[in-house]
Amino acid sequence: MHGINDALDFIPVRIAVLVVSDTRTLETDTSGLTLANRIEVAGHELAERKIVPDDVDAIRSAVQGWIDDPSVDVIISSGGTGLTGRDVTPEAVAPLFEKTIDGFSVIFHQVSYQSVGLSTLQSRALAGLAKGTFIFCLPGSNGAVKDGWDKVISYQLDSRHKPCNLVELMPRLMEA
Repeated sequence: MHGINDALDFIPVRIAVLVVSDTRTLETDTSGLTLANRIEVAGHELAERKIVPDDVDAIRSAVQGWIDDPSVDVIISSGGTGLTGRDVTPEAVAPLFEKTIDGFSVIFHQVSYQSVGLSTLQSRALAGLAKGTFIFCLPGSNGAVKDGWDKVISYQLDSRHKPCNLVELMPRLMEA
């Protein structure tokens, strides 16, 4: 059977949230705040929350800094996954991946389709693994952040989720 097994212990992870936007500030950013609140309500620790402009170097620098920080287990970004000229999150982050989690994009689009229909094809949501850090890149809308966290990421970051979850893989990610 799949789902949450309440007989198991919950293991919190440290999650950093990156919002990619040319216009938002910490005061006006709602998608990052939504993620931060959901992370803490779920019992995880918010490692840091940051906003950077839609710029490859700024995005890559922020993500690389968290990849290099051994206290950050997961990075979730919001924004910059669309198709316009300023949407460069995949270009900034994908080169950092050692492994791509292809299934995340597939599942995210299935979930997103239920909310926004065919408009989901405009998203280039992606996920991967870099130096033992899981990275998820979500679109910047509140709906996409809620769908991504509530229906996909939160379950895979819950150590009680069966038959498997990403947390139970964490001790083995750096195996040779």
